[in-house]
Amino acid sequence: MPAMRYVLMSDHQTFTFVEMPATHAYQLSALNLRLHKEMDKLTAEHVPALPKAIAECNDVELHHPSASVVSGLDYINELERQFAGIREQAYPLIALLTEIRALQAQLEQWYEEEYDE
Repeated sequence: MPAMRYVLMSDHQTFTFVEMPATHAYQLSALNLRLHKEMDKLTAEHVPALPKAIAECNDVELHHPSASVVSGLDYINELERQFAGIREQAYPLIALLTEIRALQAQLEQWYEEEYDE
């Protein structure tokens, strides 16, 4: 079984643990920090709410119904879908989408190599 790591995301109401390959968890945390830094520059009307990366951990045992675990690939696919839907005119959104899609491609390749052997 591959080593996994969890990135804890919070939107102040719920907690989500994003299950990532241990080798890629830091990339999701860094991407999240970058997106938060750049989101204030977006001028579009419908910018998706983005939870904040709070912590990384190696194991998770859930004890509360408001917490959940999601696959890193599912999370990044949804993130890409949300950001691709933003109709931005003033800020070059393509840079943010490129970063999201780069991590998405890395995860797709990782899952393909790990589970198709």
